[in-house]
Amino acid sequence: MAEVLLIADDDRVRDDVEAALSGPRSRVVTVADPRTAVTRAQEVGPAWILIDLHVGSMGGMAVVRALKDAIALGSVAEVPLVMLLDRSADAFLAGRAGANAWVVKPFTAQDLRAALPSGSTV
Repeated sequence: MAEVLLIADDDRVRDDVEAALSGPRSRVVTVADPRTAVTRAQEVGPAWILIDLHVGSMGGMAVVRALKDAIALGSVAEVPLVMLLDRSADAFLAGRAGANAWVVKPFTAQDLRAALPSGSTV
């Protein structure tokens, strides 16, 4: 079973992702406090990580950078980092942070899966 790590503190975002991706082939593990994102990624070993742009005091860009640093240091496995954006204009921010892909809210399960690099499964 593939695990998806979701970094989000908004109940609606968490509910939408869980509804879209939880099932027999995948499970969503949620982190509300972005300061624990790297530690949870180390513990969970997710297939991919979703990061809400507006999460906690750090913000999604800082979370992506922290995860990219942990990946570069080898403390977190290299997995796709997908940002959840409020508007398409925020794509610049996602790219600047180093996200592999992004999806604009509201989204469908197909939107989330389409954001994955080819070869990824969930």
